Amino acid sequence: MTGKKEGTGAKLPRKAYERELLRLQGELVKLQEWVRAEGARLVVVFEGRDAAGKGGTIKRVAEHLNPRVARIAALPTPTERQRTQWYFQRYVAHLPAAGEIVLFDRSWYNRAGVEHVMGFCTPEEHRLFLRQCPLFERMLVEDGILLRKYWFSVSDAVQQERFRRRLEDPLRRWKLSPMDLESVTRWEAYSRAKDEMLVHTDITEAPWYLVESDDKRRARLNMIAHLLTTVPYHDVPPPRLRLPERPPSTGYERPPRDLQTYVPDHSASL
Repeated sequence: MTGKKEGTGAKLPRKAYERELLRLQGELVKLQEWVRAEGARLVVVFEGRDAAGKGGTIKRVAEHLNPRVARIAALPTPTERQRTQWYFQRYVAHLPAAGEIVLFDRSWYNRAGVEHVMGFCTPEEHRLFLRQCPLFERMLVEDGILLRKYWFSVSDAVQQERFRRRLEDPLRRWKLSPMDLESVTRWEAYSRAKDEMLVHTDITEAPWYLVESDDKRRARLNMIAHLLTTVPYHDVPPPRLRLPERPPSTGYERPPRDLQTYVPDHSASL
């Protein structure tokens, strides 16, 4: 890997963060329209430690995009049938067609991380993955897919604090699974697995980009800004639209309200 780890300094102020995020999201909309107009296919892989901020970043990337163009692929645990397939097979089904963007919230790299560390795959399956993955990704790139891979890195102290906050917050407790807690005791095993993964899969055609994410605001802005620099998009003029005049009434009358069931006005009690 190239590039040096740099200190993030003080936490980015919220106003500066929100102002720049909105600007970058505007550029993402331009990127989306370019992808659609050019028939491009863009795949963005989000990987990293548990509680490293992948989900929040994906949410900000997709927030203002058309879900018919940009979709999130967050695959569940494979079925028994899928376990007997070629490992990459179920991921291939989620790759984009022309004019589409797919954001992988974790991806085929599960085999290099959690499956390997937790013993959900055999050592032979892990070694086969490390051999096949560069070949698989070269095939994607050779076929014209724009493949971008981001690894979100978080320190053990910050991860521990985020886990603690999730445990105490009923609105976010669902984000914390027994597998997440297991990662605390296997920190070094996950570190070794990541290092081995990078050695084998950080290829010229599809390099890894590491995102320092102890400060989630900085991580989101840095990742989105970098993605935009890697795609040769340009502003696509929107079609000229004109709001038509409403035609005169032809005598339609709305049915009496008491014939239909309305949602109670909960807001009136506030």
